[in-house]
Amino acid sequence: MNDADELAKLADLHARGVLSDEEFAKAKARLLGGQATPGYGSQQASPNLGAVNGLRRARVDRWIGGVCGGIARATGLDSWIWRLIFVLLFLAFGGGVLVYILLWIFVPEE
Repeated sequence: MNDADELAKLADLHARGVLSDEEFAKAKARLLGGQATPGYGSQQASPNLGAVNGLRRARVDRWIGGVCGGIARATGLDSWIWRLIFVLLFLAFGGGVLVYILLWIFVPEE
């Protein structure tokens, strides 16, 4: 969907009274500024995308590779919780080690 279609949808919603003048102006500014307007057919960015892109292995809070410390910093949970999760995944399915090693390889160090 192109910008003209998006603007037409916004104008239609504004004309029907669904959007107030202020909401319409903000949505139009976001659209013309190059940002996706949530809920109007544009591709929506995940709110945690910044956290995923900012994921780095920890240098300080590390036991083996710093993966759990980095995930803890990105998610706000303590690193011991992530260590426990990886151990439980290892004991239950054996996949915890594989996931940890892949994260160790592909997540850059801070």
